[in-house]
Formats: sequence, structure tokens, C-alpha cells
Amino acid sequence: EAPVSAIVPEFIHDAAKDPRRQEVTLRMLLSHSSGLPAYEKLFLKFRTRNELLQAAFTTPLTANPATRAEYSDIGFIILGTALERLADESLDRFCQREIFAPLAMTNTTFNPPTELRAKIPPTADERCTFRQRVIQGEVHDENASILGGVAPQAGLFSTAKDVATFAQAMLNPGHPIFRPEAVALFTRREPAPPATTRALGWDTPSIPSQSGKYFSPDSFGHLGYTGTSLWIDPTR
Repeated sequence: EAPVSAIVPEFIHDAAKDPRRQEVTLRMLLSHSSGLPAYEKLFLKFRTRNELLQAAFTTPLTANPATRAEYSDIGFIILGTALERLADESLDRFCQREIFAPLAMTNTTFNPPTELRAKIPPTADERCTFRQRVIQGEVHDENASILGGVAPQAGLFSTAKDVATFAQAMLNPGHPIFRPEAVALFTRREPAPPATTRALGWDTPSIPSQSGKYFSPDSFGHLGYTGTSLWIDPTR
């Protein structure tokens, strides 16, 4: 429930202009109910990591906080900065130490090394990308590319086996990386805003949904922009 501004004070750089920003909490970023827009092409204006982050911190709200659930890349960029400041280390190092290493997810990484790129399916050709080249083995998302390929909304590469290992840990429930209470909290559908399907960081089944129609109501999962998808059903 902590306000975002307590960790990322740049978020309320001009609170007098929009006092609603002081109401936005970390929980709202996790549940995509902060009022921030879904996406902004920040990469068209900003060419460095710091410039793009500052633009994300100051992106105007498009709705009152806690009144609308809309997936927001911008919100997760800000959330990632909050995590890095709390952990006092970069997102990729934090994930390696806290998640990938304990679960032996040896094929999960940001910015895959050159020797692995030929094994990774390309996601765009040179005609469909701001970078004017085939995108293979590097993050598809242009904002994440400006952020150096390490970003909370995009850029993580993995294999089906490693993702299954992570999913099994969530079913375990959480062992050895999370407490069961944390898994229960983060995978439970949020009570607000009205009609939201979002949990904390996760989504839950809806109609219609890319989760299909056979998952139990306790299921949780998420879609990835390039076609990846993970759904976990603790009941079945």
C-alpha cells in the first residue's frame, strides 16, 4: 500500500499540477489500476535509458487511480525502478539471485549471449521495426530496447522447461523462492476496480480470454506480446 512517490519521488515532480499522483500505490501498479496509460512510444523521443525513465516517471495519468484496470507498460517500468531502488541492485541481477539461480533456471536471462541467438525465434523483420533489422535474440519492445534490454515489462528470454520449473514452484506453493502466503496474495483476483480480472502482477481467467475456457476460477497467468503465454491452474 506504500505510495509510489515514497520510493520514486520523481513520480510526483509536479504534484500541484495533478495531485492524484500522490494517491498511486505500488499495489495499483501491480494490479494495473494506477490510471497510467497502457503504452507510450517513448523510444521515438528519448534515446538513453535515463531519459526514457524520466519520461515514464512523468507520463500523465489518463484515469483516476483505482477506477480503471488497464494493463500498463508505463506502470511496470516505474515499478521496476522501485524494485531496483529497494533492492539496491539492477533488475537482472536481482532476478538471477532471487529466482533463476535458486530454481536452476539456467536458460533464463535478459540479453542472451550471441552464441544463443540463433536458437531463438525472430520476432520481427527489418520492415516492421524501429531498429530496421531482424529482431532475433534481443528484446522486441522498443522502449525496453532503449532501457538496455533489461526491463520489467519486456526482455526476459527463457525455455519451456525453465518456465515449467517456475510454474511448478508456484504450485509448490512458492517453495523455495516465495512464502505460500505471498503466492496466495499475488494470485488472488483484486476486488477493485469493479470487474477487474487482475491479480498482483498476474491476470485471471475472463470471457473471452487467451486463457481459453477450461481453466478453473483459481487459475492465474499472463500473456506476452510476442505470443508467449503462461497459465497455471492450482485446482487441476
